[in-house]
Amino acid sequence: MISTIATPASQGFWQPAEWEPHWACWLAFPSHADLWGDRLAGTRAEFVDLCRAIADPNPATGQLQGEQLEILVLDQAGLATAEQMLVGLNPRFHIMPFGDIWLRDTGSIFLKHAEGAIATVRFQFNGWGGKYNLPGDEQVASQIAQITGLPEFELPFVLEGGAIETDGQGTCLTTSQCLLNPNRNPGLSQTEIEQALQAGLGVQKVLWLQAGLLNDHTDGHVDTLARFVAPGVVMCMQPQVDDPNAPALNQIAADLATFSDAQGRPLQVVGVPSPGKVLDQTGEIMPASYMNFYIGNRTVVVPTYGSEFDSAAVAKIAEFFPTRRTVGLSAKQILFGGGSFHCITQHQP
Repeated sequence: MISTIATPASQGFWQPAEWEPHWACWLAFPSHADLWGDRLAGTRAEFVDLCRAIADPNPATGQLQGEQLEILVLDQAGLATAEQMLVGLNPRFHIMPFGDIWLRDTGSIFLKHAEGAIATVRFQFNGWGGKYNLPGDEQVASQIAQITGLPEFELPFVLEGGAIETDGQGTCLTTSQCLLNPNRNPGLSQTEIEQALQAGLGVQKVLWLQAGLLNDHTDGHVDTLARFVAPGVVMCMQPQVDDPNAPALNQIAADLATFSDAQGRPLQVVGVPSPGKVLDQTGEIMPASYMNFYIGNRTVVVPTYGSEFDSAAVAKIAEFFPTRRTVGLSAKQILFGGGSFHCITQHQP
C-alpha cells in the first residue's frame, strides 16, 4: 500500500539529524488538570524552564539567541496563563485541541530536501498501541502542518516520533519491542516495517534494538535508550549497581557495538551513566533516562531526576556538543506523565 502513493523518499525528502539547524521548536503547554492533577503546577514549571533554555535569552539584553518557540494552547484561558508564564520568550501561540503534551509522538515529523525545501510527514497515531486515546491527539499533526503551510505527506502506518532516531545520513534506530508490537501494525513483517520507515523518513538502513525501560508506557521508545550525537556516534546508558534496567541497558550497548550505519561506519558507542533506580511516590520504578535530551540550536537540555548521577551524565553529554551549552534541568514532574524533554518537543528544520 505504501509503495503505491507518493512518499517522502520518492520525492527526495529525509529526516535531518536533530543537531542540524532548527527554524523552531514545537511544544504544547501543559493544560489538562484531569491528567496531571496536583502535579500540573510542577509540570508547568519544568516546561517553562525547558522553554527558557531552548529560547536562550541573553542575560544582559534579553535578546533571544536560540530558536523560535511554537506552542499549542487549549483555549483563551490557557493562552493567558501561558503568556504570563513565558513572558520574555516571544513564543507564537496556537489555540487548538490536543490530548496532552507529547508532541514528539503526536505532532508532525519535519523533513528536508537537498534543494532546501521543508515538508512534513504524518503517520497514523493510535494512542501508543491503544493505551491512551486522548481526544484531539489524532488531529495534532495535520493541524501543525496546516499552520506551517508546508507540504504534507500522509502514510498509512502507525508510528510515533519517539520510536525512531535518525542520523540525517540514512540510518534509523528503533526497537522491536515497539515497532514489532502487534498493538501498532499487526500483520506487517519486519521487512515491511523497514520499507515503511525507508519510504517515510528517507532512510536506507534500519537498526533494531530490543527492549526498553521498565514501566515505559511507550513500549520501548528508542529516544529513551540510544541517541545519535554525531555521524557514526551513538550514546546509550551504562547501568548502576542497583539499576533495575541493567539487563536491557547492557543488551543495548552490546547490540550497538555490533552495528554499522548506512554509510558503512561501525558505530562508536558512548556510555553515559544511567540515573539508577528512580522511584515514584508509591515506590514504583519510573522510566527515567538521560537519553531523552533535546538538541537545540544553542542549548542541549538534559533531563535530571534528583539522582546522584545527574551531574556526571550532563557533563558526559556536554563533551559531544562543544559549540552548544549543555544544561541539566529537572524533569521528574513531567516524567510522572510518562516521558521527558525529548518526548514533549518536536524540532522544525
